[in-house]
Amino acid sequence: MTEGPRSGLVALVGRPNAGKSTLLNALLGEKVAIVSAKPQTTRNRIVGILDDPRGQAVFFDLPGVHRPLHRMNARMMSEVRSALEEVDVVLHLVDASQPWGRGEEYLLGLLEPVEAPVLALLTKIDLVRDRSSLLPLMARHGELRPETEILPISSVSGEGLDELREWLFGALPEGPPLYPPGLTTTQTERFFVAEIVREKLLAATRNELPYTTGVLVERFEEHDDLLSIDAVIYVERSSQKAIVIGRGGRMIREIGTAARRELEARLGIRIYLGLRVKVHPRWREDARLLAEMEPGMAVIDGAVDLPELEIPPVRGREPEEG
Repeated sequence: MTEGPRSGLVALVGRPNAGKSTLLNALLGEKVAIVSAKPQTTRNRIVGILDDPRGQAVFFDLPGVHRPLHRMNARMMSEVRSALEEVDVVLHLVDASQPWGRGEEYLLGLLEPVEAPVLALLTKIDLVRDRSSLLPLMARHGELRPETEILPISSVSGEGLDELREWLFGALPEGPPLYPPGLTTTQTERFFVAEIVREKLLAATRNELPYTTGVLVERFEEHDDLLSIDAVIYVERSSQKAIVIGRGGRMIREIGTAARRELEARLGIRIYLGLRVKVHPRWREDARLLAEMEPGMAVIDGAVDLPELEIPPVRGREPEEG
């Protein structure tokens, strides 16, 4: 008897910086989630869709599992728990380049009530020189969750990804596609813009700025062949604002230019990008602001009255070199 196509929901779950977004982008063959070496880069449920001759896999790139200390973090963990209750398959990512920690055991406890099939992925094996160092990780995982298969992979080199796809479409239930063919993500362009700005912010500030920054797109308007965007970068302290702005506005221009270039390439339209910086000491506890930052949510009229510094926007085109 010939099997029909398989389709279902897949959760990517792991500790912060375990490589979830990198794996998602590698499987889809394009960028739908931002990537950074800093923890807690993914804050919302990023949805990526993989079409395959064997069926369709709909991925949830979930926030890194950690103990929540703020309202924002609590929302992130609520996203994780909610997704684990509804998915058909779970991919548990463990960073093979790092030693086993208590955080992994905390995550295994979170997976304990999950009834869906789980595959453990030892990620970043391209960073592991001595492959025998994988054995203690596999042994520890097998001791705590002996029923789970383990697969070493590298999203950078592609090692193990064919085996992962084979396992995945063997584990998904039979059924028709959940989304139309050719669709790779359900995220809005507005949300994608905010994420790209945040990615460039994290890359530009490196170790100078913690991950306590947020981006809100306040205006997103298309006029003929120009897309006009205004976005706000939220920080918690004036010292952080100074870092984001940089001397003479140099840092904010670098962030804006890098974001605009990638967005123009991805969206295929000239872009006018204006960036501002606002200080909000407790923005991660501000339920109203967090709701505005949610993907697909409309911005509520009436901005929060906070200290801010206006930065001249980065124009849609730079002068040609003569």
